[in-house]
Amino acid sequence: MTETPVRRLITVLAVPTVISNLISTLYNAADTFFVGQISTSASAAVGVALSLQSVIQAIGFFFGQGSGNNMSRQLGHHDEKTAEILASTGFFTSFILSFILMVPCLIFLRPLSVFLGSSETILPYAEDYMFYILLSSPFMASSLVLNNQLRFEGNSFYSMIGLTVGGILNLFLDPLFIFVFGMGITGAAVATAISQIVSFTILLVLSECIGTVRIRWSSFRPSARMFSMIMNGGLPSLCRQSVASVAMISLNNAALPFGDAAIAAMAIVNKIGNFTNSVLIGVGQGYQPVCGYNYGAGLYGRVKEGFWFCVRSMSVFLIVLAVIEYIFASPFVGFFRDGDAAVIEIGAAALRLRCFTLVLSAWMMIGNMLLQTTGKMWRASILGFLRQGIILIPLVWILPPFMGIWGIQIAQPLADLISFVISIPMTMSVVRWMDKAGKEQAQI
Repeated sequence: MTETPVRRLITVLAVPTVISNLISTLYNAADTFFVGQISTSASAAVGVALSLQSVIQAIGFFFGQGSGNNMSRQLGHHDEKTAEILASTGFFTSFILSFILMVPCLIFLRPLSVFLGSSETILPYAEDYMFYILLSSPFMASSLVLNNQLRFEGNSFYSMIGLTVGGILNLFLDPLFIFVFGMGITGAAVATAISQIVSFTILLVLSECIGTVRIRWSSFRPSARMFSMIMNGGLPSLCRQSVASVAMISLNNAALPFGDAAIAAMAIVNKIGNFTNSVLIGVGQGYQPVCGYNYGAGLYGRVKEGFWFCVRSMSVFLIVLAVIEYIFASPFVGFFRDGDAAVIEIGAAALRLRCFTLVLSAWMMIGNMLLQTTGKMWRASILGFLRQGIILIPLVWILPPFMGIWGIQIAQPLADLISFVISIPMTMSVVRWMDKAGKEQAQI
């Protein structure tokens, strides 16, 4: 971690992480594709449920990133015992908390579905789908904890295996349960639940057999100190994920007056955006263990080199991707809901608008990873809130009364632009601090 050339190291760590994220994204994308063959309302129901899944993922990322970030720094200090306590506390707390959250959500499933943005025609599909997603929520969240912990140990390849097997399994089970067994949207949810449990089992076995840090019940020591460390490393991820869920709920409810087609279209655009984010986040996550180890060791030059490498490479990637998405926006949307002209028209316009600010995500995401991994909790959390929360949510409610459906379609790119401007000084202050600290070290 501290000697291998930075660019090569990040690439080696990022490739399996990108694959893991892409496979994880396939879970919901596969459901969207196959359920889209049923009806527009069923397709919209998967979009409504996405906000619930974001909450579950927020728990997993909070405890996974929180324990993993600190684990990497503790391993850099050669403190394996504290790393094990962090890993065990993060894992077991995530599972218990997800289970506690699952119970009231199942009891109040109908009002929850309405709150998340279901119309009368979407509601039956949303209830059927979310019931089984909730049943698997403890395994879904804990899988993300294990995945992040393995990655922060430098075992990105093995962290990829569990999610990859589950994702591929879901691709086969979806059409089997939906069409062959005639279970409809319930089949999609059951397939996803089974796949999540399989991923969880594989990751748990790999963590025990391959992982540097073991998960032990005897090391589960919930304390103010442990939770403080986890919060310091995981709060930015919790902010990003939880506020994304609130934004999706707001988006669904704002789109309700425009019909099921609008909800389905914006859900599909979010799915397409998730594939882009999977690559971007994967590269950032490949950078995080390098950043954590080297920051803990005081090797600030390597931290900066990795940061600029990720920003430049992802900027080039996003520019190319933006051109492709702009040209083929209609076929991309139509792939998930072919035959519904209204869905394609609304979705293609929203996708093309997002292409104009897509490149800005490179700076915002990698900068957020830098702040989070170096322990700048509050700045990283604020950046996490900005793009999907503080700015986007008000825009979603303010613009449509004046602009109609265009207000919903343009809200995200406008939020990206404003967030980018704010993020520049917040990130550069840390880069400049490392410049100064590095020069002082050289003089000593």
